[in-house]
Amino acid sequence: MSARHCWRLTVRDEFSAGHALRHYQGKCERLHGHNFGVELCVEGRELTPDTELLLDFKVLKNALKEVLRDLDHCVLNETPPFDRINPSSENLSRHIWRGVADRLAASPAPQARAVRLVSVSVSEKGSQSATYLELAES
Repeated sequence: MSARHCWRLTVRDEFSAGHALRHYQGKCERLHGHNFGVELCVEGRELTPDTELLLDFKVLKNALKEVLRDLDHCVLNETPPFDRINPSSENLSRHIWRGVADRLAASPAPQARAVRLVSVSVSEKGSQSATYLELAES
C-alpha cells in the first residue's frame, strides 16, 4: 500500500472594518468594528520541478490581499454583498473563499491553478473563528 501525500500552505492577513449584525437582538446589532483575522489554507500534491515549491507564498498572499482590499476600512453593511446578506464571520469567510478561488483559477501561475483551496477562517477575536470549506461530494 502506498501512502498518499500532500502539502498544505497557510497564509494569514487581517483587515479592519465595521459591521452590524442584522436581527441579532443584542449589542452586536449596533454598528461596531473589528480587526478581523483571516487564515487561508490550500493543498496540493505536486511540487514545481525547479524550485520544489507547491506554490509561491507570494501568489497566495497577493490573492488574499486583493480580496481583502475591498473590505478593509469599510462599513461592511454598505459593501456588496453584505448590503444584502449579514456581514457575519461565516459569510465573510465564504465571500473571501470565493474571491480567492476566482483569483487562483485566473492566475497566470500554473501551480496556482493546481492547488485546492482547503479553508478560509475569519476571526473577530483571537479566541474564536468561523471557517468555510467546500467538501467534495461522495
